[in-house]
Amino acid sequence: MKRIVLSGTGSGVGKTTISTGIMKALSDEFKIQSFKVGPDYIDPSYHNCATNIPSRNLDSFFMSDGQIRESFINGMKQSNAKYGVIEGVRGLYEGISPVNDIGSTASIAKSLNAPVVLIINSRSLVRSAAAMILGFKALDPEIQIDGVILNNVKSQKHYLKTKTAVEELTNTPVIGGITRNPDITMQQRHLGLIPAVERETIKDMVEKWGELISENLDLDMIREIMENSDNNINSEDTTPIWSPNTTKTKTKIAVPFDEAFNFYYRENIEALEANNAKIIYFSPIHDEQLPDADALYMGGGYPEIFKKELSENKPMLKSVKQFSEDNHPIYAECGGLMYLTKSIDNMPMVDVFNYESNLTKKVQGLSYTIAQVTQENPILPVNTEYHGHEFHYSKVEYTGNNPNDFAFKMKRGVGINGMYDGLLKNNTVASYIHTHTACIPEFAYNFTQKALE
Repeated sequence: MKRIVLSGTGSGVGKTTISTGIMKALSDEFKIQSFKVGPDYIDPSYHNCATNIPSRNLDSFFMSDGQIRESFINGMKQSNAKYGVIEGVRGLYEGISPVNDIGSTASIAKSLNAPVVLIINSRSLVRSAAAMILGFKALDPEIQIDGVILNNVKSQKHYLKTKTAVEELTNTPVIGGITRNPDITMQQRHLGLIPAVERETIKDMVEKWGELISENLDLDMIREIMENSDNNINSEDTTPIWSPNTTKTKTKIAVPFDEAFNFYYRENIEALEANNAKIIYFSPIHDEQLPDADALYMGGGYPEIFKKELSENKPMLKSVKQFSEDNHPIYAECGGLMYLTKSIDNMPMVDVFNYESNLTKKVQGLSYTIAQVTQENPILPVNTEYHGHEFHYSKVEYTGNNPNDFAFKMKRGVGINGMYDGLLKNNTVASYIHTHTACIPEFAYNFTQKALE
């Protein structure tokens, strides 16, 4: 399974533009399976546009080494891809700890025994670029840095000087350089890039990135690095990322997917389908009522950006509230939580939970999370501990004082009130925590069983 990790020396070096462009350029000739390191929904949406194959996430805080290999192998097999291209997160060695690999791009490279290409912001750098690369290579000799991409070069002269310094002083080939170009900068908002689903011009933009890469990088060298990657990923040294299905009874799970709600891990959907769930997509903005379903799984997204459209769709708000009052299982994450509150910035919402949610100027939660289950809920039994992540510029104005209002006690992270998360009512649980089936292998089985009940 030929593979490569595209990592950066830090955030903001152009990883997503360059990685997506490489995926697009290679996809013109080969089938490419894309992956993203870390808890990210938005970058994978750009990968999808480049490859026309769903991108997948790899994360060593969520996953054991065996689950990382399982997820990678499953993705490659399902897409029948020739190459696996993995975009890193932040800097190569950045993770949850200052001294170990957990949550880092480096941990994924080591789990998959994958070669790394390092992307550098080479603005104003020549010989110092070589010093930077030597430091990255020396920190962990297990990491195989097989190439360098120079971003933000000033001119051809600057590129050639830096290329000479890197290749002669570090013995590492330079794959190419990208000149400074404000036209390829991507628009951002408070959670990062704008999701591809909101951008009608995304295909044209990704096409331009692919052309940029084809003109400035040596794609044959990238392929050669992948072809020379050690093929020895032991398919027996893997760990399942979801529990096997033990029932033949089918259920129907409604899943919102539109401009407001589109944050889902591909494996979470696959886990539900593996447990005999039929996924029925709908739009809380454009549809007037829920589809015929047994349960509702509401992911995150940007409901605060589309609060007016959501609030004006009164029939849908009523339909979702009735669904909860009828005791159907609902599991909601972050944006889904906000939608189920009384209001978002005073715009009326579903009102399953009679608390207001408001957008804030500062980030309220940005962390990997660890939660302890304290109350019965549709996804996990009491006393289970599980991992997740949170990233939100909003706050639910919880005015109660009863721990029994919540399903989860926070051991790491902020949650709703600094101590608890997972508001409970009827058979509905809604929290700021995003999770991945690898953290909760029994998630899909438990949720479909609740739907059957």
